[in-house]
Amino acid sequence: MGTRIGIIAGRGKFLSLVLDEARKKGYTFMIAGIKGEAEPRLEKKAEAFQWIGADEVFKLISFFRKHSIDEAVMLGKVNQSFLYRKKLSNRPAQNLLAQVKEKSPSALIQAIIEFLASQGIKVKDPSLFLAPYFCAEGILTEKVPPGWVMEDIDFGWRIAKNIADLDIGQTVVVKDKSVVAVEGLEGTDEAIKRAGRLAGKGIVAVKVSRSSQDPRIDLPAVGLDTLRCLVRVKGVALCFEARGVPFFQKEKALSLANAHGVAIVAKNS
Repeated sequence: MGTRIGIIAGRGKFLSLVLDEARKKGYTFMIAGIKGEAEPRLEKKAEAFQWIGADEVFKLISFFRKHSIDEAVMLGKVNQSFLYRKKLSNRPAQNLLAQVKEKSPSALIQAIIEFLASQGIKVKDPSLFLAPYFCAEGILTEKVPPGWVMEDIDFGWRIAKNIADLDIGQTVVVKDKSVVAVEGLEGTDEAIKRAGRLAGKGIVAVKVSRSSQDPRIDLPAVGLDTLRCLVRVKGVALCFEARGVPFFQKEKALSLANAHGVAIVAKNS
C-alpha cells in the first residue's frame, strides 16, 4: 500500500505531476482538496478524497483522523482574498483567525500548522516531493539576456527579497530599473498581467523565497502558466531563485520561452 500521507491541496496544475512522482517513490495519499482551489482530477490520485472549505479546519482534521493520518504536507496555493469576499460562518475558523494578529499569508499558514500539530497532525516539509523541480543557478533558455535585462534582474532581485521578507509578496515586476508591479493577494500571474497593462512590452519578472523561508509556508513556485502570462504581455525575462523556487512543467515552459525569445534565469543571491 506504500507510505500513507495526508495532502492539503490548493491551487496549481503541477500538483498532479508532483503526486505522480511521489507515487513512484511508494507514497499513497489521503487528499483534502480545498474547494474553489484544488483541481477535481486530484480525486483520481487519492486513496481517499474529501472536499473542504478553506475555513473548515475541523472537517480537515476529522478526515485525516478517520484515515489514521498523523503527517501531512501542504501543496499548492490558496487565495487569501476569501477572507474578504465573504464573512466566515465557521465558528472554529473564526476563533482561530481571531488569534492571529497579522493576517499575512505566512502568519495564517503558521497558525494553521501549529493548530494541526496541537491536534496530532504534523505538517511536514513538502521538499521531499519537490526536489526534482529545483534548478541550479544559470541561464536555462537559448536566449542569453542582454546587459540591460541583467541589470533589471539584479535591480528586481533586491526589491523582491525585501518585499518577500516583509511578507508582502514574493514577486516583483520591473522595467528600466523601475518597479512596475508588486505581487499582492492576486498572485504572480495576475501581477504580471497588471504589469503588462501598466508598462507594455519589455517587463522582467523576478520571483524569490524569503531569506528565512519555511518550506511548509507559502513556498513560491513558477511554471508553464507563469511563462504563458509573461509571453502574453510580451515580457522579456523571468528570474527565479535557484534551489529555492521550484520550476514546474520545465520542458514545456522552456520550449515556449525559446519560441518567443524570453530569457529564463535561475539566480542565487
